[in-house]
Amino acid sequence: MTVKRSPGKRLAAVVAGLALSVSLTTPAGAQATPEQRSSAMPTSAAEVVAAMQPGWNLGNSFDAQCCGEGGETAWGNPRVDDTFFEDIKAEGFNSVRIPVSWGSDTGPAPDYVVDPEVMERVREVVDLALDADLYVMINMHHDSWQWVKDMPTRRDEVMAQYDATWTQIANTFRDHPGELVFESINEQTFEGSSGDAEDHRHMAELNGSFHEIVRSSGGNNADRLLVLPTLHTGAEQVHMDALAAEIEALDDPMLAATTHNYSFWPFSVNIAGYTTYDDEVRALLEETFQSQVDTFVSQGIPVIIGEYGLLDGYDVKVERGEVMKFFEHFGHLARTTGITTMWWDNGTHFDRFMREWRDEKQFDYISSGWTTRSGTASTDLVFVDASGRVKDRSVTLNPNGLEFTDVYFGNIRLKERRDYRVDGTTLTLRKRVLRYILGDREPGTTAQLEVRFSGGVPWTLNVISSEEPVLEDASGTTDSLLIPTAFHGDRLATMEAVYADGTNAGPHDWTSYKEFWTAFKPDYEDGTIELPKAFFDAVDDDAPVTLTFHFWSGETLQYTVTRDGTAVTGTA
Repeated sequence: MTVKRSPGKRLAAVVAGLALSVSLTTPAGAQATPEQRSSAMPTSAAEVVAAMQPGWNLGNSFDAQCCGEGGETAWGNPRVDDTFFEDIKAEGFNSVRIPVSWGSDTGPAPDYVVDPEVMERVREVVDLALDADLYVMINMHHDSWQWVKDMPTRRDEVMAQYDATWTQIANTFRDHPGELVFESINEQTFEGSSGDAEDHRHMAELNGSFHEIVRSSGGNNADRLLVLPTLHTGAEQVHMDALAAEIEALDDPMLAATTHNYSFWPFSVNIAGYTTYDDEVRALLEETFQSQVDTFVSQGIPVIIGEYGLLDGYDVKVERGEVMKFFEHFGHLARTTGITTMWWDNGTHFDRFMREWRDEKQFDYISSGWTTRSGTASTDLVFVDASGRVKDRSVTLNPNGLEFTDVYFGNIRLKERRDYRVDGTTLTLRKRVLRYILGDREPGTTAQLEVRFSGGVPWTLNVISSEEPVLEDASGTTDSLLIPTAFHGDRLATMEAVYADGTNAGPHDWTSYKEFWTAFKPDYEDGTIELPKAFFDAVDDDAPVTLTFHFWSGETLQYTVTRDGTAVTGTA
């Protein structure tokens, strides 16, 4: 039987959970030992959620089973072995989310039996994670868009398979310890629905049935933490309000809410001119966290952001310094609101073959954010004229509550006033030091300075010798046009595309600024900018398009492309 708890007691549990998360961290910021954790075993939903911070996703492994042959290796990741989660734990994580897609390994109606080998393999991997002293969250993942989406038109069949699947999961794991957590469904959407009101009814039915099945299965499932998502697992207020009403109606103290966060979409994929993590994008993230506090946390309902990151993936659509600003700010907001976060990683970040981070600096910002802030700056790119007179260059520092301390070039500590000066939050690099670190100033020469603050990760300034880029005429097809480009050390920020009458050309015609990497791809080594098929698929025939290339140095260049059937010409 589930013990009911009033909203007041829920709120008290959240406070207790936040206190626990602080007590489980040493003064130096190191993670608690297993002995420390076991001596203060969480008993409330808030305590469990707090103890799960920080979390990581085993993405593109068991969710890859949705794609036929290959199982957990189908999308390029290795099988999990008996030391893998020990390595994840050693990186500082306290929990792991294991997304599982069950549908392609499930038999037909009416029994919908999950392949016993698949169920056993999931159980084996869950046990490996638990043995590594991690909390574990498993779910129903890509089933959401494979077959659960049909609920508006096939309600009985969908609910029969959904219930049968969760019944088997619940029975398999009924005696597992409380460090195992269940999440009902992932990023659910519905096809053939009349709108939000109907969608919310379907979500409530899914979450309610999941809750009843798990609780009635007995064992440790009687009071296991259950995690309920919003519609789409989004943080829009209308969807959070609907979930809050569901949770209130269920009246179960061992429930948590979950959402996902990939920042403001135009920034996350670099489209519509959102090339920087500016005040608008920052404010939107702050509002998202605050709305979850107001809707859930303040009412005693703990929150897990089950996936977060940026959508640039392997393509690196967002400039690297702007990426670091996002992760720094995200970590600060998670820490100060008490919301637990689980970093989405499909193999993009942690190389599961080599067992190392593909971008160590990015992980430094994420892991540092678990305990403190880091200082940043208005940019990490400082361009110096390769042929003209060298001038002082300035950037604006964002100390984020810390104090500026030093600037380093390698192991050399630069001297204030002689090499640089600081006026308030403006850091000015003297021309003498710029000349020194860039040497002969050959275009493309890059040197790095490190701006240090009183805590956190030092901010890297990439000082680059550059000249105005040069584009050349080109010819190609609608499959691909390669524009010969002498970048001369500069870097491409974004591209605009418009027809002669001023209307927007190319994909996403609601904006003149096209999506980085999808509509255009710079190749700095080969010296080209590619306009791929995805761009020309949305370009009218025999209608010249004016492209404007915006570079990080501030330079802009125009270029004209014309499509004639499948042939394309480009003119500088």
